[in-house]
Amino acid sequence: MALNSSPSNQIEAISSFPDQSELDRFAAVANKAADAAGVAIRKYFRKPFDIIDKEDSTAVTIADRETEEAMVSVIQECFPSHAILGEEGGWRCKEEFADYVWVLDPIDGTESFITGKPLFGTLIALLHKGKPVLGIVDQPILRERWIGISGKRTVMNGQEVSTRSCSKLSQAYLYTTSPHHFSEDAEVAFARVGFKVKAQLYGCDCYAYALLALGCVDIVMDFGLEPFDFLALIPVVEGAGGVIADWKGHQLQWDPTSHSCPTPEGFTVLAAGDKELHQQAVDSLQWT
Repeated sequence: MALNSSPSNQIEAISSFPDQSELDRFAAVANKAADAAGVAIRKYFRKPFDIIDKEDSTAVTIADRETEEAMVSVIQECFPSHAILGEEGGWRCKEEFADYVWVLDPIDGTESFITGKPLFGTLIALLHKGKPVLGIVDQPILRERWIGISGKRTVMNGQEVSTRSCSKLSQAYLYTTSPHHFSEDAEVAFARVGFKVKAQLYGCDCYAYALLALGCVDIVMDFGLEPFDFLALIPVVEGAGGVIADWKGHQLQWDPTSHSCPTPEGFTVLAAGDKELHQQAVDSLQWT
């Protein structure tokens, strides 16, 4: 985030950033929230339940709503002054703005969850003045959890992870949720990258980005995402040594408020394990 201010203001901005002990305390609560989410999700996985179509035609289940409420309960108990923005429940704070905002996606990959495929995830992000400082990707069925914290190496189940080195598109394994979800222009742009990679793979939603942080995948691209879908991924990918930005190579940024609402076309997201590979993908996309 750019600081267009005097040195004294820059010092103030830096000093207000949470220190490592605070970040560790936030991470402990985030882990507790993820544990609660896992309990709620496992209760419904591969069991019969009602499926409801939201106004945007996406599906939601009782598991999505119970999972979000379980996380909200944990966070509000520990940090009552923090704001919470949940995909299902919206903004939860008396104030219009807050320095700390938790952004929650209880089940990213609801279609996978509905169809019994354990390649979805719970996403938990903590933003400090609009910047993601903590992110969790939790897969409660496989019991895998990635944690990204500003200033630390990303860990998966307590072990440090790193993206792998791959500097050529011709050697890259690329994941996307589905190009069928893209606009016509986006599908054409995606194809300009897809034709150059070693392999294209589909599905996984947030789990693909977790696999990138683990060093198993080289590129992940998506179109039409909402902030709930990617804010938690930023600390996870960056903490593993990867790059995550939009299709123009610009920083992903979104400031939540009580008036925040979905964008008409959503965000473009491009993640790569290698900086040079990321730039090659941006150049090939030719996204305007």
